[in-house]
Amino acid sequence: MPTFKEAREALLLANDLDLIDDEEMLLLYDLNTSKNLDIPYWKYHKFDLDSLSDDECKSEFRFLKHDIYALLDVLNLPDKITCQNRFFVYSDEALCLLLRRFAYPCRYEDLVPRFGRPVPQLSMVVSETMDLLYARFGNLFSRLNQPWLSQANLVDFSQSIYRKGAALDNCWGFIDGTVRPVARPGEHQRVLFNGHKRVHAIKFQSVVAPNGLIVNLFGPVEGRRHDSGMLAMSGLLPMLETHCITPTGQPLCLYGDPAYPLRVHLQGPFKGAALTAQQQLFNLSMSKVRTAVEWVFGDILQYFSFLDFKRNLKVGLSAVGKMYIICALLRNAHSCSYGSTTSTFFGVDPPSLEQYFI
Repeated sequence: MPTFKEAREALLLANDLDLIDDEEMLLLYDLNTSKNLDIPYWKYHKFDLDSLSDDECKSEFRFLKHDIYALLDVLNLPDKITCQNRFFVYSDEALCLLLRRFAYPCRYEDLVPRFGRPVPQLSMVVSETMDLLYARFGNLFSRLNQPWLSQANLVDFSQSIYRKGAALDNCWGFIDGTVRPVARPGEHQRVLFNGHKRVHAIKFQSVVAPNGLIVNLFGPVEGRRHDSGMLAMSGLLPMLETHCITPTGQPLCLYGDPAYPLRVHLQGPFKGAALTAQQQLFNLSMSKVRTAVEWVFGDILQYFSFLDFKRNLKVGLSAVGKMYIICALLRNAHSCSYGSTTSTFFGVDPPSLEQYFI
């Protein structure tokens, strides 16, 4: 199928040859004019990862050049990413385009000089690559039976948290909900409105380990949903009962805020105004280590700042929830490559890329 530009050139030629008159040419020329800005993408060089320096890769894609190739190996993407209209790009360009799109709030027009492609192609490649990653690795956020979450590793996690002054010696991770603001929707505004934050939003439930990785990510759900409601919807508690035990049969638990119910595998702070001194010390000690989950949320927005520009996050027009999940996955990959504030604080090394994307 010819492009709009090729069709317009053919119309001009047909007019020169007197195959169509001027009126027909003007009418057909307008019909074959794209609504997108006519940016001369053909004037720019095609993308070549090898031509970029490590500093350029780190700035634009959040990964060093050799780590981008390492990430490509473990993601095992097809050599060519083919879109619905049979247009294709090579996997290294598709991954870099995805990383660049989410690294900082930008328009597709801003990416034309770097990738030398028209805006519609850039948009299709990002959507197709995101769909591929979600289909292949989205399950990493929905199950706990992974090699790096073995019983021995969970015990090590709990010991690292306890060494940092936590009152619980069997707490291996932290659970919390995060509110991600979105653009004000044209419909269903009450459903998405979060009264606590006073914004329209979607919500996610995250479980974070002391090695800095997001273990479990449930969502998106509507912004008005309570954290305890998300917990029931996620089915996390049965998974904790199955997998979170020591080799000797003792239960291991997560720690959350007062919004969550108390269970054997899910603990929280003491509630009420008249707390004893010991109860206050317990809450204080656990609060100091629980801030690690907030660091992880901050890392996602720091490395993939596109998610922090709510005017571009339009529910119903783009896959906002899928964007957050993919950025969380890429943030885990970044932590596997370079570590994180959380892993440094607790002194626990994250798994390698090969161990994580198994």
